Amino acid sequence: MTPEQDRAFMDCAITAGQRARYWSAPNPPVGCALVKEGVVIGEGFTQPAGDAHAEAMALQAAREAGGTGACRGATAFVTLEPCSHQGRTGPCVAALIEAGIERVVVAVEDPNPQVAGQGLSQLREAGIAVEVGIGAEAVEQDLAGFLLRMRRGYGRITVKIATSLDGRTAMASGESQWITGELARQDVQRLRAESDLIVTGVGTVLADDCRLTLRSDALPLSDDDKVRALAHPPARMVLDSRGRTPSDAQILQGESAILVVTQSSGDAPTTRVHPLPANPEGRIDLAEWIAFLRTQTYNEILVEAGPTLSGALIREGWVDRLVLYQAPKLLGDSARPLVTMALDRLGDAVELAFTEVTRMGSDLRIIAAPLRRGQN
Repeated sequence: MTPEQDRAFMDCAITAGQRARYWSAPNPPVGCALVKEGVVIGEGFTQPAGDAHAEAMALQAAREAGGTGACRGATAFVTLEPCSHQGRTGPCVAALIEAGIERVVVAVEDPNPQVAGQGLSQLREAGIAVEVGIGAEAVEQDLAGFLLRMRRGYGRITVKIATSLDGRTAMASGESQWITGELARQDVQRLRAESDLIVTGVGTVLADDCRLTLRSDALPLSDDDKVRALAHPPARMVLDSRGRTPSDAQILQGESAILVVTQSSGDAPTTRVHPLPANPEGRIDLAEWIAFLRTQTYNEILVEAGPTLSGALIREGWVDRLVLYQAPKLLGDSARPLVTMALDRLGDAVELAFTEVTRMGSDLRIIAAPLRRGQN
């Protein structure tokens, strides 16, 4: 195949993998395309944890369409290195070898210590041609949360904020519904669906009585994607240093797991309460919170909080990505700020790099990454 053909078929695998992003966690949303004589004969994507991986799904699809020997001599395009270990499912490397795959093209090597190049080595030892790197840039973005968790111990942290043109998030009274328009709010639902954990602070719970759930009628997804998203709703977490979460708070309702992280558990009837020490200001010590996240399996962590928690996370360097929904409105200088972050000198400013600016109706969606990372 030519390099152009390889990239085109890897794009097929990438597209397939994107269908898994709403339900594969804690596994990565991997895609696989099997190609024979220039034709895609089977595609697959990661199923929920404990079920088949992308390679197994693609092999099954090819066999159902063309018989048991359909895969012999085919090329497998896979977005992430095939696993080589026995987990809740069998190793994908063994399945590819047994199927008679002739060539495997992989976008990104798996940093999971249980794999970490071993899958590639086993394929080569079996006489299968292996190439790595085609489509890597796109796959690094699609699998960012999982790859970060494998490389540093915890997933990608995204802070989402809805703001006015003058950088205000609510009126002085706390009124904030709605700063942005319908398209932006629907996109927030998509962002939630792609997340494994949604985090807020107790201040937001007390002010808004938020649910932080997925709403079927507002999800801007295809019917199939919506089914997958609703089958795997994100867990929710409240950072609550003094146990002030009311027992009847809406965030404590619903089917997804509730995890209140607090210095003092109070009376909130949560599924799990995990105590963490406070910092000198009496708030949750964010370094300890990160240490706790290292013990969990969340790939994508979405923070929807007020200016105090958002500002603290940015200031301490724990944020990987900011997603700002900016409305063409001016709320005035008495309205609440984007973040609470006292800086004395221009040299102390947190610098960002814009990675995407998208028009959403009358609003803008701005995605930015901090250039200075104080922690991690």
